[in-house]
Amino acid sequence: MIRLVLFLLLLVAITFGVSWLADRPGEVTVVWEGVAYGTTVPVALAVIAVVAGLILILWRILSLLVRSPKIIAAFSRRRRREKGWNAVTRGLLAVGIGDNAAVRQARHDAARLLPHEPLTHLLTAQAAQLDGKHEVAVAAFRAMVDKPETRLLGLRGLHMEARKAGDKAAAYAIAEEAASAAPTLGWAADAVIEARCAAGDYAGARGVLERQMALKGIDKAQYRRRKAVLLAAEAIALEHSDPLVAREKAVEAVRLAPTLVPAAACAGRLLGAAGELRKAAKVVETAFATNPHPELADVEAYLRPGDAAQDRLKRIRTLVNRAPSHRESAIALSRAAIDAQEFRQARLVLEPLLAEPSQRVCLLMAELEAAEHADIGKAREWTARAVRAHRDPAWIADGVVSDAWAAVSPVSGKLDAFVWEVPPGVSATPILEHEAERVKAAIAAVRASEEAKALETKASEAKAQEAALAAAVAEASARSGAQVDIFVPAPSPEPVAEKAQEPAVVAAPPAPSTPAPTKPAPAPVSPEPAPVPATAANGKGKPSRPAPIVALPPLPDDPGPDGETPDEPETPGKKRRLMGL
Repeated sequence: MIRLVLFLLLLVAITFGVSWLADRPGEVTVVWEGVAYGTTVPVALAVIAVVAGLILILWRILSLLVRSPKIIAAFSRRRRREKGWNAVTRGLLAVGIGDNAAVRQARHDAARLLPHEPLTHLLTAQAAQLDGKHEVAVAAFRAMVDKPETRLLGLRGLHMEARKAGDKAAAYAIAEEAASAAPTLGWAADAVIEARCAAGDYAGARGVLERQMALKGIDKAQYRRRKAVLLAAEAIALEHSDPLVAREKAVEAVRLAPTLVPAAACAGRLLGAAGELRKAAKVVETAFATNPHPELADVEAYLRPGDAAQDRLKRIRTLVNRAPSHRESAIALSRAAIDAQEFRQARLVLEPLLAEPSQRVCLLMAELEAAEHADIGKAREWTARAVRAHRDPAWIADGVVSDAWAAVSPVSGKLDAFVWEVPPGVSATPILEHEAERVKAAIAAVRASEEAKALETKASEAKAQEAALAAAVAEASARSGAQVDIFVPAPSPEPVAEKAQEPAVVAAPPAPSTPAPTKPAPAPVSPEPAPVPATAANGKGKPSRPAPIVALPPLPDDPGPDGETPDEPETPGKKRRLMGL
């Protein structure tokens, strides 16, 4: 708009000047070699303007002819540069889509047209990476390090190549160099922090994080989260060696990130061990309200060592009120109820979860059946269902399932990589193995109880048999008025329950005072090689084992040693039946 106004003003000025000259026509006379040339002023001005224009055009032409070699060279360079940039663009696009052939052709054209451009070195390195040529890529990145404008880009490339080759020491050194040159560089600071965490130097990792935050290289929320992770990892590492320092760091981590489960669990354990139960419970309950986790439930249950199962159940009830509708709350409450032998409550809590039970729910039901009803069959049935049930969450990082949380990933070394979720393609998790051990213990307890009851039953049966035999001996002595001999076999290492099932050894009672028949009385028969006689009827002798075997009184159809059956004559070689046996 301003240009249009200026143009109009100039046009008005020219029009005004022409009009002014037309109103005042004058004459101009020029004498050239004695000849006078005369004309009007407007014509003279027009001639002067045309001559000046011709002179300018001629000068431009001459100048162009003089500078033509430079102009042609500059045009050639410009055309070459444009082709080179087009080749770099095509190469980078081909790298993005993974077209190796196009990348190689573009790299060749870019190296021919723009051999010293930084992006040409980058394209060469990326083409070498696609072709798997490690040495070529490293050489290209080193060439970029030598130039100030591409130094950081070259360091990043060398760092990636070192990590790909598995040279952690070289990768760490390159990251340190890049972090020193640019503390706000995210990848360099992260690499240094991860390397120091892998070496257990959590204090050094926090130093890098503090410097990054001081230079505004990271936002405040991310800084608080990462610092809490580092403090929690350090507290867990010092939990047993230096509890005081570990407690301070765990409490600070909870202050920075109250919902970080490992920090809350560690702080709860250490505060509980120090006797600060109320503060520990508050830390655990705050974290559980946002992230219900079985580790937090375990910490809450065992805040005070030595508490009874009912006390633990009471604390768990308070904890689950912070997240009453969550699945972990039901599982934690049912486990505490089983430990407290509140089986009805445990069954009521687990009942809503039985429509689609997870592996832990199935194992809890197996433990409940074994503990409440001593039903090993149903316990085994629920254990078998656990194999096909839905999986439970676990700590995973980069596809790796871990028994415990860690600050960095064991695969990529990334900080704060562990998440609590259901791992894909895993049949069982570490927490499931813990629940299976509880089921095994419950089944073992049932078996031990059954064996104890069986032993008690057998012992009571043995005592009853002993009393019956003693009564029989007393009755036989009272009837015959004679002494009854008891034959006790020698002791053997077999259990009492098995000895009670041995065949009885019997002996005929001695003859009364009446004269005996001419036929000698049969001798006592015993299967044992060395019977030991003992007297029990008169109370002067004691048997050599708790369950003595005594001789029974004569049966009605057996005359005993005093006579023979008149209808059955004596037959040589035929043995008389003793006591009906």
